[in-house]
Amino acid sequence: MRGFQVQANGQEKKPGRGAAMRAWRTIALHTAVAAGFMFLLQRYGLSATLESSLLWAIVFGGCAAGLAYSQANR
Repeated sequence: MRGFQVQANGQEKKPGRGAAMRAWRTIALHTAVAAGFMFLLQRYGLSATLESSLLWAIVFGGCAAGLAYSQANR
């Protein structure tokens, strides 16, 4: 019964398109926040170069997207 909702009349229905859009929005937000945090930490906290900061931001954003995707599909 995972992923199904029970209606008032007792029938089960699958989650609609809204649930899928919420999951993708959550994944995108998680990715953007993680990448932004890593960029700011590298660039200003550790005084790294712009190229290095962008590279680390992309790597952490990708990892965050993978983690958020796996959590959204549990």
